[in-house]
Amino acid sequence: MSFQKKLLAGDFVVLAEFDPPKGVDVSDLFSNIIRVKGRVDGVIVPEMAQAVMRMSALGGAALMQQNGMETVMQICSRDRNRLALQGDILAAYMLGVKNLLVVPGDEIMYGDHIDATPISDIDELTLLRAIKGLEKGADMAGMELKGSPKFLTGCSIRGAKNEMAMEAELELAQRKVNEGAQFVITPPVFNIPAFTYFMDKAKALGVPIIATVFLLKSVGVAQYISTNVPGPPIPDEMMARIRKAPDRIAECLTIAGELIIALKDLCQGVQVVTMGWENRLPAILDAAHV
Repeated sequence: MSFQKKLLAGDFVVLAEFDPPKGVDVSDLFSNIIRVKGRVDGVIVPEMAQAVMRMSALGGAALMQQNGMETVMQICSRDRNRLALQGDILAAYMLGVKNLLVVPGDEIMYGDHIDATPISDIDELTLLRAIKGLEKGADMAGMELKGSPKFLTGCSIRGAKNEMAMEAELELAQRKVNEGAQFVITPPVFNIPAFTYFMDKAKALGVPIIATVFLLKSVGVAQYISTNVPGPPIPDEMMARIRKAPDRIAECLTIAGELIIALKDLCQGVQVVTMGWENRLPAILDAAHV
């Protein structure tokens, strides 16, 4: 069953994030895709995450679709104006990409081309509205299309440092849903009680919620996230487990698997993010009994 069908049927879905390569050698990408084929319901293809120049999400998603992997293509307005965005959306549909994820896009100042000029012609709400318009058969200028696409479109929600910020993010997410978002991807989840509280409020959005499971890799990564990334802190006992483990990488993989198991009763799916360690995905899925 496809990602679309499973999600709309209310089944639990498992997605994996795969960055396109920084170059044209796709051998590692394909070998890692093969290892999880049949074990995940789809692959999220980032749009130059961390503002690092890579093969475009459109190119990466099309290549993966051609190799039998259903994709969810990220799209943002950081690097393109409304003309280019609409053109790429139509091209994606004709290349077999039927799932979109509208994201804000990471700031260029954090990437590897800091002198680049951001475009940001339209915001996320306007982009969602534009996708809905294309599906209805017209572009943003009101011109009729010759054939229209049909997507399953999602959006993301940012981490919040306090209750007030969380309420603001949920309000923005509701506006995105009103503009056509059919599912929501959360920030990384490490604290299950805090996520349970979040879900009590997020259920009001009325669309499937997909939680992000982020592979920590090390104590240092965990400490950095706890200090610098908005959201509930990583539990001390989780960091202690990694610190005391004889094999810290294996412990991080186990923790990621345990989080997937815990989230099955709280939301409708997970996105597993390994940040370049896609070869470790099978071990995480093993730990999660997926």
